Amino acid sequence: MSSSDPKPGSKPGQWPPAPESAAMPPSSWAKKTGFRPKFSGETTATDSGQLSLPVRARQQETQPDLEAGQARLRPPPASAVANGETDKDKREKPPPPPPTATTTAPPQPPPGSVSVPVKDQPVKRRRDSDGVVARSNGANGSGDPVRRPGRIEETVEVLPQSMDDDLVARNLHMKYGLRDTPGLVPIGFYGLQHYLSMLGSLILVPLVIVPAMGGSHEDIANVVSTVLFVCGITTLLHTSFGSRLPLIQGPSFVFLAPALAIINSPEFQGLNGNNNFKHIMRELQGAIIIGSAFQAVLGYSGLMSLILRLVNPVVVAPTIAAVGLSFYSYGFPLVGKCLEIGVVQILLVIIFALYLRKISVLSHRIFLIYAVPLSLAITWAAAFLLTETGAYTYKGCDPDVPVSNVVSSRCRKYMTRMKYCRVDTSHALSSAPWFRFPYPLQWGVPIFSWKMAFVMCVVSIIASVDSVGSYHASSLLVASRPPTRGVVSRAIGLEGFTSVLAGLWGTGTGSTTLTENVHTIAVTKMGSRRVVELGACVLVIFSLVGKVGGFLASIPQVMVASLLCFMWAMFTALGLSNLRYSEAGSSRNIIIIGLALFFSLSVPAYFQQYGISPNSNLSVPSYYQPYIVSSHGPFKSQYKGLNYVMNTLLSMNMVIAFIIAVILDNTVPGSKQERGVYVWSDSETATREPALAKDYELPFRVGRFFRWVKWVGI
Repeated sequence: MSSSDPKPGSKPGQWPPAPESAAMPPSSWAKKTGFRPKFSGETTATDSGQLSLPVRARQQETQPDLEAGQARLRPPPASAVANGETDKDKREKPPPPPPTATTTAPPQPPPGSVSVPVKDQPVKRRRDSDGVVARSNGANGSGDPVRRPGRIEETVEVLPQSMDDDLVARNLHMKYGLRDTPGLVPIGFYGLQHYLSMLGSLILVPLVIVPAMGGSHEDIANVVSTVLFVCGITTLLHTSFGSRLPLIQGPSFVFLAPALAIINSPEFQGLNGNNNFKHIMRELQGAIIIGSAFQAVLGYSGLMSLILRLVNPVVVAPTIAAVGLSFYSYGFPLVGKCLEIGVVQILLVIIFALYLRKISVLSHRIFLIYAVPLSLAITWAAAFLLTETGAYTYKGCDPDVPVSNVVSSRCRKYMTRMKYCRVDTSHALSSAPWFRFPYPLQWGVPIFSWKMAFVMCVVSIIASVDSVGSYHASSLLVASRPPTRGVVSRAIGLEGFTSVLAGLWGTGTGSTTLTENVHTIAVTKMGSRRVVELGACVLVIFSLVGKVGGFLASIPQVMVASLLCFMWAMFTALGLSNLRYSEAGSSRNIIIIGLALFFSLSVPAYFQQYGISPNSNLSVPSYYQPYIVSSHGPFKSQYKGLNYVMNTLLSMNMVIAFIIAVILDNTVPGSKQERGVYVWSDSETATREPALAKDYELPFRVGRFFRWVKWVGI
């Protein structure tokens, strides 16, 4: 019990409270964080961010619900919190009067048992669809229904503290654990479900950067196919030789801002057409290869184990949130090009993901899991009907003619609507071949520039911070314990290697762990790595079918922007959700998060607006203007390369957020519990608990050849 709780038996209002008696010692993982458990009727947040329940509630939580036919999380007794009264409040009440001749003393419990009042023991409960627990027999015999929250399984997650708790937690939260191998049919179904739920994260990034480089519809289709191929290969490598967690690798939004900054560099403004696309892609490839090689060295050398001491939830949360917030100038301004299509797309995603999220079909929440593909299909079908019925057809105007070649002022007025609202302006599907094998260096030999490579090296550190948060959060859901620091270093090193592959194949971005993995695992309750591996194999097969890439490349740009509004909002929220592992109400953390988020928006705005007059007519669209800062930023020296690096890095929101958060979190005093310091497993735990070794050890006994490399293993 914490020092702020009154001692049982003390008078109400007594201050300071009486010292507490010796409490049950915490588990080994909690000792390292200075966690002090409470045994009152209130739940407390532990360092891992999970809820530590009182003894009586935990015993009832972990009992299987035989009436439901499976192990299920059983809520604590209603009387424990009835009318807002907790056990703490009950202890503060004066003791009842002694029994008289007209009263009978209740029977004493046997020694060593947990004393529970009779009125707290309902005999039988029946849960209806509204979350009401009907009590058929109780201490008072009234049988009045007691209202219970119907989402107890969603909101209460207990971190396993022993092997027995691990087995119970898997049954409670996940359909399949990390090492479970369901049948071929479940693996195929859940694998398709897993990748469809993350469709937006896999394909939206190339749909943004390729048009920005001046690529044609055929180029978009080829890049999309390449992204699918590289995602499948890198995911297989990561689940086998990386963290071994069921995490999909793909083009992260972390790489999108630096890619757009490189694309809009002043030296590329004179290029046009296909030459522009191939030249910029080769520049991106060179920068990604150098930055990813730096990330690989960071992981495999063991330096990541040292950096992990500086990376905590208070650092991860604002850094990842700043990534999503940085694209506000791109989202709705592009949606506004065709409001009747874009707004409907956004509303459908919101309705499916929020208002219909509890609707289940065959025990699957289809609207929550498939919110992005369902809304995309409906909106695309509606736009197709509008196009076919002539809603966007204007007499004498051809949507395939470039705007610069349109002479008629009347047609020029409607060109924007025809370009962004019609669904037949893209010829990617018709021009795509049926079979195409993505191969390395398909765009040419990479071009290496030290200034762009340095920018990507810094971005690779941000991507590593993003992945660290995903490793920790996903391990609490699917594994017996969090990975060791060596496993995290090994995974970061492999991410660097797979990003080198992405640079060689020419995806336009690096390959890293997608932050949306944690949300997908929590929603689908599927933690088996076999499911992700089978889905990765299917992804590789689809990448060889050119028509698949052509179909995805033909998604109208307004719909892409609408989905990105939702995805970037999700990315921001997932970043901030890391605060659940710390004391989010602490004034220390509130100030640090507030400063990091505010200055991550304000400082880049200063760099982006510096030297631009209100009446200046820029050649790039308004949603690309934040990424041309290298040509007019305030940092000016005699070295043009240094000017480029400093102006580009300091104009990125995630870089400013990371710098401020990592400095303040590691210099401002605060307890480990308050900071929510990540608790990683150690080698002693791996030796003592075989389940931990089985979760993270390398397959085919490869690890025995590298046992001397302690900093990249268990």
